[in-house]
Amino acid sequence: MRELPEARVTLAPVEAKAPGLRARRLLAGVLGRLYRDRWGLFFAAPALVLFSLFILYPLAQGLLLSFFEAGLSQDRRFVGLANFARLMGDSAFLQAVRNTGALVLGVAPLSTLLGLAISLVVFPLSQRAQGFFRLAFYLPGVASGVVLSLVWLWIYQPTYGLLNHLLGLAGGPRIAWLGSSEWALPSLGLVVLTWILGQPVLLMLAGLGTISPELMEAAHLDGAGPAARLWRITLPLLRPTLLFVLVTQTIAVMQTVVVVIVMTRGGPANATQTFVYRIYETAFDFYQFGYASAMGTVLFLFAAAITLVQFRLLGRELEG
Repeated sequence: MRELPEARVTLAPVEAKAPGLRARRLLAGVLGRLYRDRWGLFFAAPALVLFSLFILYPLAQGLLLSFFEAGLSQDRRFVGLANFARLMGDSAFLQAVRNTGALVLGVAPLSTLLGLAISLVVFPLSQRAQGFFRLAFYLPGVASGVVLSLVWLWIYQPTYGLLNHLLGLAGGPRIAWLGSSEWALPSLGLVVLTWILGQPVLLMLAGLGTISPELMEAAHLDGAGPAARLWRITLPLLRPTLLFVLVTQTIAVMQTVVVVIVMTRGGPANATQTFVYRIYETAFDFYQFGYASAMGTVLFLFAAAITLVQFRLLGRELEG
């Protein structure tokens, strides 16, 4: 018997007949995921509301305000990118950018390295001794920035300050630490360093505590010395902590403002003018809120770019 040819029926894709089906499936998947995670969202809702209210909303308002010319009056005038173009010719702003860059390059890596060195010295001590050093190094970080700045003002006082007194005992000259354009920014950087050093020490000690003692003992039995164990075991395992510390320290130094307000007010001759202090001065001394918002937007972009570069450079090593 002769076989009949097989009938071939081509069905059009369902999506072609129903263009909205894919969108409905996507919506159903999103709603289903939200329903499965409903309790997690329920408990996270208060934090999300506060984050949106006090972080996202002011951030959006600041970005919007940067396109306007705004002062104390309620009238706003849209100026587009004029505020950002004005920044390129503002010598005080450019000086603040250079000063902030110098502080970041000097203080952030130094605080990370010092935090690592101090934690390596403190970690082998007893728990009681570790607790004492944790408190001693972290106390300046939780103390008021105004109080810390006033203490350093006494230390830097050119006539009867502690630092010049010690220099006098050693036969050295008296130095106007905060009154000299040469010494003002390094002196301010030392204050910032003592203020933010506690966090790296605590984080490094916590990171060292996660390293298995058996791993270190095995390396010791294999003949690895202290330097080899530090370079081959400790530092590779501490890379995530080092990355986190470096990023957070960079952002913290970029936001330096309290010590500048109390100690120097940006002087002498803008030698200690920092990014955030320039924003503060523009907004609350000159009442140029739109222009200050443009500076804040640039600061946000700078911080995001630097953080991204750090994650790219150091995070590549973490993946390897």
